Amino acid sequence: MTSTTRRAPSGERATRKRTAIVRAAHKLFLEQGFGTGMDHIAAEAGVSKVTVYNHFAGKEELFTEVVNDALEQALGRTMRAMQERLRSGDGLREVLTATARDWVEGLVQPEVLALRALITAEARRFPELGRAWREQGPDRFAGPLAAALDARDDLDIPDMDLAITQFYALVLYPHIVHSAYGDRLDPRLTDDLITKGVDMFLTYYRKGRHTGSGGEPRKSPE
Repeated sequence: MTSTTRRAPSGERATRKRTAIVRAAHKLFLEQGFGTGMDHIAAEAGVSKVTVYNHFAGKEELFTEVVNDALEQALGRTMRAMQERLRSGDGLREVLTATARDWVEGLVQPEVLALRALITAEARRFPELGRAWREQGPDRFAGPLAAALDARDDLDIPDMDLAITQFYALVLYPHIVHSAYGDRLDPRLTDDLITKGVDMFLTYYRKGRHTGSGGEPRKSPE
């Protein structure tokens, strides 16, 4: 019985060709949109159209790989740095602040924003593209962040999914929204949104914040 499962080529030569295809597709998708042809991508990569289809079942799968590759370049280092900070015992405020700064730096790069705009335009026809963006974008940080927040005995977070979304809204989304319209926020405003957003988040979820006595201000978790 013959298997119908497609197996992508392997080996060093195949890896080089796959990398060339992804880079070519990235370039042409940004220049021409999702409508660019697979034959054009093959020509740009210097391979045959058959080779492209040996690696990718279709244009949607190739575009998903472009998204994964772009977000790995933009956020992969940030993920590794955040995990290292958490392991090293850095203060939670410092970890959240440094991670948020790296997010902003990575996700407001022009090419990343252009890919996001293209995904938005195609998401209705190809919802998998939007799912790939979410999974490889900030959502990939949700698990480690949730574990770090849940481990704190000075925080009370009844709905972790809501809390993570609120954190993104405070420190990241304003920059994405403004950058999508070509408006890069002032560096001082960027820093204030991040540092004050982290403080607001930690203060809101501080355990017992509604039950204190004596009217003395409390410090946010370090």
